[in-house]
Amino acid sequence: MILFPAIDMKDGRCVRLRKGDFSTAHQVANSPIETAKRFADAGAKWVHMVDLDGARDGVRSNFPLIYEVIQQSGLKVDLGGGLKNELDVITVGEAGVGRMVIGSAAVTKPELVQYALRQYGPERVAVGIDCLNGRVRTVGWERDSGLDYLDFAARMEGLGVKYIVYTDIAADGMLSGPSYGQLAALQKRVGCHIVASGGVTTLDDVKRLRDMGLYGAIIGKAYYAGTIDLSEAVREAGEQC
Repeated sequence: MILFPAIDMKDGRCVRLRKGDFSTAHQVANSPIETAKRFADAGAKWVHMVDLDGARDGVRSNFPLIYEVIQQSGLKVDLGGGLKNELDVITVGEAGVGRMVIGSAAVTKPELVQYALRQYGPERVAVGIDCLNGRVRTVGWERDSGLDYLDFAARMEGLGVKYIVYTDIAADGMLSGPSYGQLAALQKRVGCHIVASGGVTTLDDVKRLRDMGLYGAIIGKAYYAGTIDLSEAVREAGEQC
């Protein structure tokens, strides 16, 4: 199982949120590139980055720092937040991002997902499904789309999507454990590679997600709070490429 230690960017800072609430943003690290290098030293091969300003306002002010991580960290970058149009897709694609994660736009402009798949292929494109109470949220998790997450996932698979980043907003940043039931239901509904996001707290969580057969898991607050040793988690997760 691939582990994706996370760096969320807001106003040029590495931050974490609670349940996606922007008012709870607090800085957890000084430098994204130095943080990414520590991930690499621990054995990670990927880093999950989110441009929170891009997700909420469409402003790509954090991209110079994200680009530095893409070019200099030695990690593959899984990048989400604010990919809203074809220019955004081309910008991150040509910058060398390992995989782009299309979130809100997958709901409002599914043709953008199709465009990204045509341009870069299914290995470099993922759809981010951010869910609260079984319904997909958009615009930095602040708007209820009214869509059932399982139906939406099946629709994305029908477009040719092979990777889904599934976030349970209620668990995100809470150190409360992943939403195993929702993840299991998603596994039954689609054949996509699923990355679990939200609530991964302990080494036992990593082991359980691995044993479920998930493709990947994002480790965010647990790393910064010290409840997971990334090196140990990487060893338990297995091959990272």
